[in-house]
Amino acid sequence: MEATIEVLTDGRDAGSPRRWPDDVKARIVAESLRPGVTVNEVAGRYGLKPNHLSAWRTLARRGKLVLPAPEDDVEFAAMIVAAPDESEAVVETERPEILIGRMTIRLEAGVSAKRIAAVAHALGKLSS
Repeated sequence: MEATIEVLTDGRDAGSPRRWPDDVKARIVAESLRPGVTVNEVAGRYGLKPNHLSAWRTLARRGKLVLPAPEDDVEFAAMIVAAPDESEAVVETERPEILIGRMTIRLEAGVSAKRIAAVAHALGKLSS
């Protein structure tokens, strides 16, 4: 019985390294940084070894590879919503208080937001 093996290539020498333009590298790195995406997944899509893509990500972190701007202006961050901790219950008071370490600064009842801001500003100057 006779067998024929046919090999399909993309025209490049299989032993020569592939050259990736910086803009393509940047786009691939940006894709790998999206939430829920893994380096292995993205590398596989482009026929890269995961450690090769990781090296490009390192270049981007060091500022040697400029990533494209996000596709949309809105970016989201993960947020976990949980019930408040019982130990962190807020105590209602008629007089506002500013707590700094073991020190408590009590302001007069009905103090204006402007006065609270001035006190906070003055405290900021003391701590710097």
